[in-house]
Amino acid sequence: MSQTDRLAKIIARRGVASRREAERLIEDGRVQVDGEAVYHPGTPVSGKEDIRVDGKPLPPPPRHVYFLLYKPRGTITGRNDPQGRKSVLELVDHLSDRVEPVGRLDMDTEGALLLTNDGALANALTHPRHEVPKRYLVKIWKEPDAKKLSRLRRGIHLEDGRTAPARLRVVERTDTGNCWIEVTVTEGRNRLVRRMFDAIGHPVSKLRRESFATLSIRGMERGDVRPLTGEELARVQDIAEGKAAAEAGHTFKYKKGFARPKAPKVKPLHRKKAARKPNRKGPRGGSDR
Repeated sequence: MSQTDRLAKIIARRGVASRREAERLIEDGRVQVDGEAVYHPGTPVSGKEDIRVDGKPLPPPPRHVYFLLYKPRGTITGRNDPQGRKSVLELVDHLSDRVEPVGRLDMDTEGALLLTNDGALANALTHPRHEVPKRYLVKIWKEPDAKKLSRLRRGIHLEDGRTAPARLRVVERTDTGNCWIEVTVTEGRNRLVRRMFDAIGHPVSKLRRESFATLSIRGMERGDVRPLTGEELARVQDIAEGKAAAEAGHTFKYKKGFARPKAPKVKPLHRKKAARKPNRKGPRGGSDR
């Protein structure tokens, strides 16, 4: 028996539209399967059928591509926004392949954002069972005492449930008594890090995701986008299969077609300059493995 998938998902995978846009196309009667109009986005198909949108056949499956974007603050990760806010996808509209963000970063957060058209990998990396590590640098009001930090390390009660244990360390103290903390979480809840520090009485003023699934923005600037190296992709694929981050990618060997980095800093594929702030303070660095 051949494997099937939802019609809307197949259309999105072929790069015709986002999943939500594909659902609307189907509901509007603009999609035909083997010559018959279909109106339910969940209609099971194998992808071998004659599927047409507005009378045009679906393009062949695209090659999978993987990019890391340094998301600037003040951008959203959605494609279409009713409020007209700038999307990160406007920064990568020069790419030849249609990509989507893996997970979300809220508008006031900057940092590492994986972009790909590999839906299976994206779904695996956003599934809670894989506990994908996300490392942040966060500037907060005043320095928490050891007891408060211990609460976050063990897990803290929020309105949507108890958080998973987090790793934390103070990396810098400011002259005004505030501090920068490195925090690694393995959940993808909305505004999780901000809510964690709010819960202990230390609100966040700046938040930057330094790495996602070991993919680091080290050497990049706001608005930079670059392809993953072969080694990075191997690590991410291992994590998506459930392997611990510390063990991911250990069997990778460079093959023909994969460039071996000559220096820690990878030259960006392209830079579309976003509105940059002249003062970019805050600690950088730290291991991603």
